[in-house]
Amino acid sequence: MPVHAFIFPGQGSQAVGMGRDLAAAFAVAREVFEEVDETLRQKLSKLMFEGPGEDLILTENTQPALMAHSMAVLRVLEKEGGFSLRQKAVVVAGHSLGEYTALAAAGAFSITDAARLLKLRGQAMQKAVPAGEGGMAALIGADMDQARAICEAAAPVPDSETNERQVIEPANDNGGGQVVISGHAAAIDRAIEIAKEKGVRRALKLPVSAPFHCALMAPAAAAMAEALERTAPRAPLVPVVANVSAAKETDPATIRDLLVRQVTATVRWRECVQAMTALGVDSFVELGAGKVLSGLVKRIAPDAAAISAATPADVEAALKTL
Repeated sequence: MPVHAFIFPGQGSQAVGMGRDLAAAFAVAREVFEEVDETLRQKLSKLMFEGPGEDLILTENTQPALMAHSMAVLRVLEKEGGFSLRQKAVVVAGHSLGEYTALAAAGAFSITDAARLLKLRGQAMQKAVPAGEGGMAALIGADMDQARAICEAAAPVPDSETNERQVIEPANDNGGGQVVISGHAAAIDRAIEIAKEKGVRRALKLPVSAPFHCALMAPAAAAMAEALERTAPRAPLVPVVANVSAAKETDPATIRDLLVRQVTATVRWRECVQAMTALGVDSFVELGAGKVLSGLVKRIAPDAAAISAATPADVEAALKTL
């Protein structure tokens, strides 16, 4: 029998129309979208289904929208399949904001709590750095050691008065020769040129609104620490493999600490997938928008099966696997 992990996507997987067919086909999906709309006091589902795209990609909308879609897919799978997540998955994980979805899927947060936390997280991350001061870039064909060396070379000599350097750090170790770096915009520009000189296959700036998962996000981490004091996670029904530790976690206090640290820390996705395979997982089921994570899994763990489920047809196919 396959050993399943359920995994949940992060920012970048969103698209106008996400969840629309699911809501049309399944009442249980509509209930999830309505719950999130009511919690946030906005018609987020309308924005997801109809756009406009420029509003959907705002971080404060993208984060709860991706969670809502993933949770709607999960609820449909559970309803149509007649099972609960804990009966099918030995572990869960999510990429960046997807970790909140994973925790909601495992019962550590309610959908309402996850929606509120992700709305706040998106707002705090956007406010942390003035527009235009930060950026991110993908290094295609680079590993973590190369990415760290490029970041070190791209950071300028410390200021003589403040002794501070510009921030530039690895943000996502996505595996398969893909590392994302994050930091001050000028340092990112320098890193792209250095990467080309060092023979990295491709280095490109990403169309993001802020430099996520680096030290510049410290104000957002402080905001999340306060929010997670008020809305603390419960023990998950199945372990979550956390972005920061790349290890399975079940202790609520540890999970809370890791969620705070995650705002400024590297997303260790390659190691997360390796940790799950070490736990015996040989089947990854990505729930929600896009196919980014299942694609990465196929590069990191080519012997494992990986499928994605976002639409009614995907759900039907996934039920056969599960």
